[in-house]
Amino acid sequence: MMAAQLNTENKRVHSASGDELVSRKPVLLMRYRGFTRCNHWLTALCMFALLLSGFAFFHPSLFWLTNLFGGGQLTRWIHPWIGVVLVISFLGMFLQMWRLNLLRREDIEWGKKIGDVIQGKEGNLPEVGKYNIGQKLVFWAMSLLILLLVITGIMIWEEHFSGLVSIPVQRIAVVAHALAALGCFFVVLAHVYAAIWTRGTIRAMTRGTVTGGWAFRHHRKWLRELARRDVGREPGGK
Repeated sequence: MMAAQLNTENKRVHSASGDELVSRKPVLLMRYRGFTRCNHWLTALCMFALLLSGFAFFHPSLFWLTNLFGGGQLTRWIHPWIGVVLVISFLGMFLQMWRLNLLRREDIEWGKKIGDVIQGKEGNLPEVGKYNIGQKLVFWAMSLLILLLVITGIMIWEEHFSGLVSIPVQRIAVVAHALAALGCFFVVLAHVYAAIWTRGTIRAMTRGTVTGGWAFRHHRKWLRELARRDVGREPGGK
């Protein structure tokens, strides 16, 4: 029975492998390891480059953006290859994070109290795990939009997939591709704004750690799980 109880306590429900308490004075918790952080910034860099190079072809008034990539022809060539790198890097993030981004009952309750979130009344919110519903919606929105970008991007990648679909289908794909890119722009904008607005969040993706106070305020279930796992061992130990 004791072994079963210990196994239950060690089971990760709200945390990922590598999440742990790394310091008690002050309390610091590892939220993202180095690989995850590097992968995140690679994905962000690719998305930024794709939006700039894509918007260059969105409207003639934005064609000057091609100068950032060496001109129109080079921009047209490099844009899909940046997309390939984005897909690979985002797939790495997806495989790491999809389980913790599944919706739970407390997420719905948290979402219903969005007014308290905006007013900073954290005490009125239900406890959540590593991600709240806002973060989860960003994750799934980006997953679906990138999938749509990949499908439509292949349809219009003339250099390697010429003749894959008919011209009328290609025209629809171009419109869908542009709308998906626009959707990505707004999702990224919301993601960046939320990271800046929630003080102490950016350090998770720069240093990898967050403070105990930040975790208690925003992701209490995640904090409690890490605290339970930490009982009887040295901070940062195995």
